[in-house]
Amino acid sequence: QVDLVESGGGLVQVGGSLRLSCAASGLTFRRNNMGWFRQAPGKEREFVAAITWIASRTYYAESVKGRFTISRDTPNTVYLQMDSLKPEDTAVYYCAAGNQLPVYDYWGQGTQVTVSS
Repeated sequence: QVDLVESGGGLVQVGGSLRLSCAASGLTFRRNNMGWFRQAPGKEREFVAAITWIASRTYYAESVKGRFTISRDTPNTVYLQMDSLKPEDTAVYYCAAGNQLPVYDYWGQGTQVTVSS
């Protein structure tokens, strides 16, 4: 059984920072691409960032480039460092894993991030 468990969400003021973590179990972490997505109320889920298992290449949505940083750490954790947060970053953030981008096979339950102005 594959489990992805997110943590680190919460309430933060505009301009603040949060670091999300995703702990993976039940999969070969080193052979999986990892991604972060988010879904705001009334909106569709959208891509935020990804990191590949080969060469740890990173990809970001334009809306978060320069503010968010995705990283991964052995044995099984991926992080999303979020700086200079804006109210429009408010959403439920999901961790995902997959063998071949842009497909993700496994998803976490999500963690709420709220940015107050």
